Parts: sequence; structure tokens; C-alpha cells
Amino acid sequence: MSYRISVKRQHYGRLLLMSLLVGIFASALAFGLKHLTEHVETYVFSNFSRSSAWFIILPSVGMTAIYFLRKYFFKGKANKGVKEIYRTIEDRRDELPAYKIPSHFINGFLTVIFGGSTGVEVSTVVATAAVGSAAYNKNAVAKSYKTELICAGVAAGVATLFNSPLGGLLFAIEVISRRTDKSVLLATLCGILPSAILTLFLHEEPLFHVSTSPWNPDATFAVIVLCAMCAFISIYFTRVLIYVKKKFAAIDNNFLRVNIGALIVGVSIYVFPQLFGDSYHAVNSLFAGGTIQYSLKIILLLVSLIALKPLVASLTLGAGGDGGVFAPSIVVGAILGVVTATTSNHYFGTHFSLGNFMVFGIAAALSAAIHAPLTALMLACGIVPGGFALIVPTFLASFAARYIAHYFCEYTVYSYENPSSEKYPHRWVRQIYRDRVNRD
Repeated sequence: MSYRISVKRQHYGRLLLMSLLVGIFASALAFGLKHLTEHVETYVFSNFSRSSAWFIILPSVGMTAIYFLRKYFFKGKANKGVKEIYRTIEDRRDELPAYKIPSHFINGFLTVIFGGSTGVEVSTVVATAAVGSAAYNKNAVAKSYKTELICAGVAAGVATLFNSPLGGLLFAIEVISRRTDKSVLLATLCGILPSAILTLFLHEEPLFHVSTSPWNPDATFAVIVLCAMCAFISIYFTRVLIYVKKKFAAIDNNFLRVNIGALIVGVSIYVFPQLFGDSYHAVNSLFAGGTIQYSLKIILLLVSLIALKPLVASLTLGAGGDGGVFAPSIVVGAILGVVTATTSNHYFGTHFSLGNFMVFGIAAALSAAIHAPLTALMLACGIVPGGFALIVPTFLASFAARYIAHYFCEYTVYSYENPSSEKYPHRWVRQIYRDRVNRD
């Protein structure tokens, strides 16, 4: 018995060491992609916006470059996003090959800097998952811990992107592993350690520069309405994305498939420059100072962005861009929160904080889109300064939106091929409790 315990401890020790190494590499990868994309996207947008007609053709340039890179450098295989990770975890014979690391890094970067209306978050998730998969293939002891190492890489990547180690850990557990084994938890904790150190010492700026205020109980009804709207917008996004990708996949001519979607994206950006890339810049510029002056024109603009961002993101991905639902959901949730607060303040004489409603909207939209309320809670609270002061109402908003979305649409873009894998959060927590009781 003592020999078996000793062997088990050795295996755990090597797993933790491998998870730490995966976390270091994944954190560096995510940090590089995040800042490189941010700087180049800002440079391209500021320079080409002087002659905005360029916006029409920029997405075609990016998508065409991605097409040829995939064809000649990355074995002609399209990137499938998070579904690739699920397939790898579920089938021990399947794997994420090492070329997926540069493939998602480069293609995600090119998609965003040329205006593709998505973000690098999902590209980072799959690339860092491939880091964990590569470690699994290289180490004999790691052969038993495929899921654990993939989760360590993913957690480190998400944690670094959003400066939220806890958000990265929860994403890896809620979305990727969908189980709470001790080995998964330990590997994920080791994976996020390098990101936590980066966050501690680099003091990075929050994603959105708005101020928040203490929770106002009078805003409860407005928050409930916001949660419902975010849930339905997320369902709209999910169904539009699935529909668009299926339609584009049916186009046999590669030139048409790439350029039809890219040109529509380009025209959309020409009309609404706020749709360029991940659109984080648009949120910061529209709501600089944390207030906006109500007018029908500005509300129509914001509502147009809410409706178009999911559609243009879907066209970007359908045309062959690399990305996912993270950035569009965050942007749509932030804008919808501001519209809700501004409209209520104007018509009902309330004094709701725009920053507060941005946090609620981000949490609700992201939770409804990926069915991961705890992840959405942590990421939303960390996106704006002082967001964690609103953790209780944000928690309620996140869970409410997730349940509403699941009631009307039981799948996400990650799980629509296998909706039975979806789990309600309260059942997940209850299972953790039962497992612990059974062990005791």
C-alpha cells in the first residue's frame, strides 16, 4: 500500500511540474498574442480610418492570407475552435497537433488586425490547449493526464488575457473539462500560477475605463430586464453563427467562400467603424468618461451595433476567420447594459451607473453565450475598475441570464452537436458536494 501511495505521489508531483511548465509557456503565448494584436490593431485602425474606404477590402486581405496559410503551411485543415479541444479530450486517440499553436496564434492575429469582427480569445484558448496537448505527448507520466494538462494551458491563457487567474481556472473547469477531479483542479491551479505572478507584477490596465458606484437596489428590475435581453441576444448570436457557418461550408468555391463573407464584413465596417476587430476600442471611445448624452441618434447607433456585432462576427468566422464568441459577447453585453441604463435614466428619471450596467451586461451576455456563469462573473468583475464591489448582483445577473438562455436554447456554439453534455450550474455544484460526501 505504501509503495502505491509513493508512486501516486510521484505521478502527482510530475503532473504539477508539467502543469507549471505548460502554464509558463501558455501565459507567455497569451501575453504575446494579446499585446501584439492590441498594438497592431490600434495602428491599422487609426491609420486606415483616415481613408475609411480601405475598410471594405482589409478583411478580404486578411481572410485570403489566412486561407493560403492554412492550405500551404498548416496542412489544409480548418480550425474548429473549442470543438477541437472537446474531441481531443473525449477520444484518447485524437490529439491537438503542435502546429495548432502557430496556426491559431497567426490566424487569430491576422483576423483581428485586418478588421475581422471577433477577438483573439478563442484562438488563445485552442493554442494554449495545444501547448498542454504537446506536453501530454512528450512526457511518459503525463500520458495519464491529458485533460489535466490541456486545462492547465487553457486556464493560463484565459487568465493572462483577462488578468483574472480565477476566471481562467473557472473557464477550464466549467467549459473545458466539465468535471472537478482533484487532478484537474491541482493541474489548473499550477497552470494559472505564472499568470497570477504576471498579473501581480505588471499591473495591467483594465479592459474598459469606466467608473462604477455602489449597488442601488432600485436597479433590480432594470437588471432583470437586461439579463433577459442579454440571454435572447446570445441565443440570436448562437443560432446565427451556426447557420452562417453551415451555409458558408456548403460553398465549394474557396475564392467565393472567403471573399463573399469578407466583403460583407468590410462594407459593415465601412458603415460602422466600431465593428472593426474586437471592438473594445469602440466601447472605450463611445463611453469615455462613463457617461453619454441621451439622444435618439446615439441610441439607434448602439442598438445597430448590438444587432450587427453578432452577425458580422458570424460572417467573419464563416469566411474562414479565426475567433469565437468571447469578444462579441463582451462588447454586446457592455453596450446593451449602457443602453438599458441610459434609457432608464432618460425616461424614468433614475440615476443608474453606466459602469455598473456594463458589468452586469458583460456577465449576463457572456454567461448566456458560453453557459459558464462563474467564469462570466469573474471576468466581468475584472474588466472594469472596482467591478468586484458589485460581485453579488453580478453573480445573480450571470446565473439568471444563463438559466434563461438554457431554457430557450439548450446548447451553445461549443455544444450544439452534443447538447446533452450541457449541465446546469446547480447540478454541477451538487455533484461536487455528493462526490465529497462519498469520499468522506
